[in-house]
Amino acid sequence: MIFQPLKRAAPLAALTLLAACAAPQAAHHAAAPAAEPPVQVGIIAINDFHGALEPPKAAVAAPDGKGGTIPVPAGGAAWLASAVDQIKAEHRYHVVVAAGDLTSASQLASSLHLDEPAVGVMNRIGLEFNAVGNHEFDRGWKELQRLQNGGCEKNTRLQPCQLEQFQGAKYKYLSASTYKADGTTLFPATGLKSFGTGARKVTVGFIGLALKDVPTLVSPHEVKGLTFGDEADAINREVPRLKAEGADAVVVLIHQGGHTTPGNPNSCHDLTGQIKPILDRLKPGVDVVVSGHTHWQYICHYGQTGPGDQILLTSAGVYGKLVTDITLAIDPATHRVIAKTAHNVIVQSQGYTSGRGDVPNTKLYPQFAPRADVARYVATYEKDAKDLIARPVGKLSGPAAKPSSESMEGGPLGNLIADGQLYASRSAGAQIAFTNPFGIRAPIDPAPDGTVTFGQIYRVQPFNNNLVTMTLTGAQVRAVIEEGLDDNGTKQVLAASAGLKFTFDMHRPSGQRVVSLTLDGKPVVPSADYRVTVVNFLSEGGDGFSTFKQGRDKVLGIIDNVAMQQWIAAVPVRQVPEDVRAMETGG
Repeated sequence: MIFQPLKRAAPLAALTLLAACAAPQAAHHAAAPAAEPPVQVGIIAINDFHGALEPPKAAVAAPDGKGGTIPVPAGGAAWLASAVDQIKAEHRYHVVVAAGDLTSASQLASSLHLDEPAVGVMNRIGLEFNAVGNHEFDRGWKELQRLQNGGCEKNTRLQPCQLEQFQGAKYKYLSASTYKADGTTLFPATGLKSFGTGARKVTVGFIGLALKDVPTLVSPHEVKGLTFGDEADAINREVPRLKAEGADAVVVLIHQGGHTTPGNPNSCHDLTGQIKPILDRLKPGVDVVVSGHTHWQYICHYGQTGPGDQILLTSAGVYGKLVTDITLAIDPATHRVIAKTAHNVIVQSQGYTSGRGDVPNTKLYPQFAPRADVARYVATYEKDAKDLIARPVGKLSGPAAKPSSESMEGGPLGNLIADGQLYASRSAGAQIAFTNPFGIRAPIDPAPDGTVTFGQIYRVQPFNNNLVTMTLTGAQVRAVIEEGLDDNGTKQVLAASAGLKFTFDMHRPSGQRVVSLTLDGKPVVPSADYRVTVVNFLSEGGDGFSTFKQGRDKVLGIIDNVAMQQWIAAVPVRQVPEDVRAMETGG
């Protein structure tokens, strides 16, 4: 992502990174009477926080001023709070919003407490509206309602209210396209906030919604009784309603996103991903779309296919490493947005050391001080989980990661996870294990001596899924690999355990892309039976792998991250597998 300082006289000048172009202003005529200045409203946006209470030991690649990039350590709730505060100080009128996945797939200190501290952090930051994402449903929609409303009702195997009486979210969850059996939305579809008084009063309307693919991204029983509708239809339905209620501007908070070319994040011309067809179907009236889900960072103007202004599209990456500062200029006389700009701010926190080396702070970008009250609040939960987080599990021969955070392949880390799952399910007869790359949430960077802690393992696999071993035919094994490669949904190359190898050719027709498939050097026989282990999310058809639902003689096993711990601890130093088990061929 390219970061360009935005020149400002205000104190935030050093913080502004990546300015988007404003809409053209009306030409000035000397004879025209002086017009009232527009009312400026600041919208401070985040997405995909994922309970990142502490700095996640992750960096933002930013220009170094010499034609290259420099890693800037970023993230952490107390630092995010300070960044939001400083951006608020730039705007007389402001509102803090989010585009989903604030909870679940979280750091251990948040996850062990059912993400109550993540909600507490957002309350302290001053969040006002949040669109429900897919991970908000990981523990079921009843538990999601508890996060909104508060209380200590036990909806999961973990005990709520361990450290405090949970009061719930002070902000509003919005879910314009998520419907209960009676046809009403699970949470309100929209929200409004007004600024100023009298003739200069302006109102901003917000539409919040999840992606329609939520049922394929969480275990089916967690969303039983809910229907996830079309996103564009829901937005188009709500825009005129908001306008009728007095909205001068409409901002969509949607947990769906896309990708832009890393070298050109200011342009929507190369935009790809599931957000694009949604934008293409929107009717005029939407001013800003705050997106998420893909963990990508971008700011650009997207042109509608019909009449109307371009849409300002934003995303702030993941884990609170960035926060988006959006400014709307609203004419209170005509009740329309006449200019809109945005830039992403790096939440530079503390430097860190990992098995990949040092990532120090840089003076090229401002460093935030942690906000004291949020730091104290987070420390309470960190202290409660400290011993578990720091507990050594074993040693690895080196770092283990996917090719990239959003890679469709699992890489060495995916292979390591699959090997651990096979090891843990041998007693159930397992011969093969698979893991899905999108379920791998973080790399493992061991200490310089190779030590890996439970906290690091948990960051990789924070879902507490159980292993499930089942019987599949060789034809079904091939079919599940094809499901990851076909043209239905996002592509994923299943990471396989040692002994299984396959090649594939993406130039072949969908459903016929697996070229070869062997186990221990011998072809997988279509009619033969094989014992296969996956996590329960996949066994229930998650991520579109529906063939796993056909498995026979299913045996429930241990939790996935426990299997990983046991595998690493079984030898003095566990070697990170570097062998290639899935290879693309053809041309």
